[in-house]
Amino acid sequence: MFTGIVTDMGEIRELEQRGDLRARIGTRYDTAGIDIGASIACDGVCLTVVALGEDWFDVEISAETVSKTNLDAWTAGRRVNLERALKVGDELGGHIVSGHVDGVAEVVAIRDEGDSTRVTLRAPDHLARFIAPKGSVALNGTSLTVNEVAGCEFGINFIPHTKAVTTWGSVAVGDRVNLEIDTLARYVARLQDFS
Repeated sequence: MFTGIVTDMGEIRELEQRGDLRARIGTRYDTAGIDIGASIACDGVCLTVVALGEDWFDVEISAETVSKTNLDAWTAGRRVNLERALKVGDELGGHIVSGHVDGVAEVVAIRDEGDSTRVTLRAPDHLARFIAPKGSVALNGTSLTVNEVAGCEFGINFIPHTKAVTTWGSVAVGDRVNLEIDTLARYVARLQDFS
């Protein structure tokens, strides 16, 4: 489990297609404190550490994960949002995030509002009903509050701090981003299916 509070911006150093896709990610984390088998959210996708170096870790990514996320667009040099798994007693500053991406949203508009930036995204049709004004979503692993919803489109406001400590500072129209809907919304919708 994660909180959607990004704690490092890593960099894709190498990608290798074996049986699965293997990625080497540079990090500022103290890798001496990371175990093989640990979970790290990489752009919101919960991935398992399979190898470690002084300032990097490797993950293996299944074809299923690649097909459901934006990881097919990863290239060497790309920056990615990173978050270590939640520990009992950690502050829950965002919301409960599983790292199980539901689909990919597309950035359709960007505009500055004071020092902040308003980003409008389009969710896949089958996920739009789970997104509500003032509800939570995780986008590329970042816990965010939804400002408004119009059909499949929804708006997010990024403050300067978030733009500085995550990859959201370089967002562009047309970007595909990993979308994880709020767990509570998922269960409420499921209960309504039985009503």
